[in-house]
Amino acid sequence: MSGTIFTKIMNREIPADIVHEDDVSLAFRDINPQAPVHLLIIPKKEIATINDMEEGDRELVGHLYWVAAKLAKEMGFADEGYRTVMNCGESAGQSVFHIHLHVLAGKPLGWPPYTDKMKQA
Repeated sequence: MSGTIFTKIMNREIPADIVHEDDVSLAFRDINPQAPVHLLIIPKKEIATINDMEEGDRELVGHLYWVAAKLAKEMGFADEGYRTVMNCGESAGQSVFHIHLHVLAGKPLGWPPYTDKMKQA
């Protein structure tokens, strides 16, 4: 899996608008935002999909959600509300095979989150 765009961001081989970093995770703004606030939070451990997680990764994934809540408070959208999403596999919309938590905020987010393509099906 080495060599994903996220690995390159972690290694500072390509630039990103980083908003948080600690020993376990890195958070940055999505380059193709789907909301006024669209952050990606990744673990520094490379795990391709949710299906590839091991039992020992439970705390790591919990940490990603903790970072999401921390950033929501720091950036001022925690009380307004936000959505967190982690896709698993290509059919679910995963395009980078390094698990990542999307954090979306700054506008009303409808449910279900259909795309135009899904509505036509």
